[in-house]
Amino acid sequence: MFRLLVFYHGRRIEREFFLEAGKPLQIGRSEDSPIRVDWDERVSRRHAEVVPGAEHIAIIRLPESSNPVFVDGEAVQSSKVRPGQSFVIGASRFEVQLVYQSDSPGHQPVQQLAIDRQQLQRIRYDDANKRIDVLTSLPAVIRESGVERDLHVRLVSLLLAGIQNADGVAVVGLANDGKPRTFHMEQRFETGTSLQPSARLIANAMNQRNSILHTWDPGKTDDQAYTQVAGFNWAFCTPFSDVGGERAFYVTGRSELNTEQRLHADIKFTEFIADIVGSLQRQRQLERQQSGLRQFFSPPILEALGQDLDTSLLEPRECDVTVLFCDLRGFSHHAEESSDNLTGLLERVSLALEVMTSQILRFGGVTGDFQGDAALGFWGWPIASEEAPLNACRAALAIREEFAKAQADPAHPLRDFETSIGIAYGRAVAGKIGTREQVKVTVFGPVVNLASRLESMTRELHVSILIDEYLDRQIRERMPHSEGRVRRLLHVLPYGMDRSLVVSELVPPESKLPVLTNSHLADFERGVECFRRGQWAEAWRFLHSMPADDRAQDFLAMMITQHDRKSPADWDGIVKIKKKS
Repeated sequence: MFRLLVFYHGRRIEREFFLEAGKPLQIGRSEDSPIRVDWDERVSRRHAEVVPGAEHIAIIRLPESSNPVFVDGEAVQSSKVRPGQSFVIGASRFEVQLVYQSDSPGHQPVQQLAIDRQQLQRIRYDDANKRIDVLTSLPAVIRESGVERDLHVRLVSLLLAGIQNADGVAVVGLANDGKPRTFHMEQRFETGTSLQPSARLIANAMNQRNSILHTWDPGKTDDQAYTQVAGFNWAFCTPFSDVGGERAFYVTGRSELNTEQRLHADIKFTEFIADIVGSLQRQRQLERQQSGLRQFFSPPILEALGQDLDTSLLEPRECDVTVLFCDLRGFSHHAEESSDNLTGLLERVSLALEVMTSQILRFGGVTGDFQGDAALGFWGWPIASEEAPLNACRAALAIREEFAKAQADPAHPLRDFETSIGIAYGRAVAGKIGTREQVKVTVFGPVVNLASRLESMTRELHVSILIDEYLDRQIRERMPHSEGRVRRLLHVLPYGMDRSLVVSELVPPESKLPVLTNSHLADFERGVECFRRGQWAEAWRFLHSMPADDRAQDFLAMMITQHDRKSPADWDGIVKIKKKS
């Protein structure tokens, strides 16, 4: 059902007309016109016909009319007018509103009116100062509310203070089964019976995402399950967004001053509060989401996700990634020694993980997973970059440097911790991976396993950082020596893998590790090439030219010594690792 409100020269006419779907009515000045407009001389005796439909009315100008019909400022012969819109004839404006007529089980006739926001914009407050005073406390109410119920209590009190015509206010919602639920409510006066919000009003308002007003003739009823108790004669429901889900303000009263103008002003005030609450709550939720994402993503990636957090970028997809796996050496030994102070050990491990993740994020990586005392980082997702492989290597060198500084400080809590790092490049699936209940950002594929195996091999090869062949080439071709260097170690078949690969050590620049010069690295690689060719005696000579503190020679030197500096007859240049470190 529709209702026509009529305004003449901008002032409301105390008449309203109801239109039922499928029942055309005529507008005119004649006495037999169902919508009689006898106050406007510019309206003809038979001027137009309105035909109500399901979602709009059709306005049709009749041939005998003298003056045009205007819709949105344009003269029309016929047009569709929706709720909230209006049409003009002469000096009269006809505003269309959507109305539902029904009876409650208490047999009180109820009128339901969907409130149009454009209509509310024209409403003026007659107590603006009072409402402004109430609104000034709203930001503090939201900011100082620690939990959802605390916020509901404060908002209900605020609305009661701002809507003097209200006798009761509640925060309501819809349960999973679609039934209304009351989270908190208060009444201004004790009436001997508690407020029972209308289930139909709540459901309609929240399903339509629009304020809806119920009015009815005041009277008593013995039915305690409906709003028409304690003499209430109006109620409206205004939806809003909360951190816990969709909610609504339910406001009701029984004042005899419930003119339409006053009720619309109250609805406008409530919608204003609902908008502010929804906006601030969305901002708080966004800040919490961003705070949570900071532990996974670097600032450039968060910036790419945008203020609205375009999480479509986080969906799992196949891409080329560089994976860094970092572990603490000797953790089991530390755990045994600290069995009487596990809390202290946990704090130190947490500090070590913080060092790892901070450097991963510093160089634009994503922190994927934590496995006890180990951290996983990866580059190349959600944003691909040519610098991704080098940035992973830069992060590894920075982690090594931080732990080296800690070892040089006797008072540092990480002084007795060492790290081992493996880095590999390859194809993987990266993104939000998990179940419906629990999702984490991580990476999945053989490259992850390879990075883990490289990290394990650092112990056997006595180095800090191992990388694969692709990263070796990238560093040699693109990374300045002032940032990092590389030396090839051996051709190896890792334990549990079918394919062999050449592994290399990532080494700090000579300025930070002067004991190992570029000449040393060149001699080492000459020794490795001799080793691969089976020229083990020559390899021994090159390897033993390394500084005494450099232990990368130990593994090869031991193999050469065990075979009396002669390669086996079936030597193919590949070292088979027989166990997982």
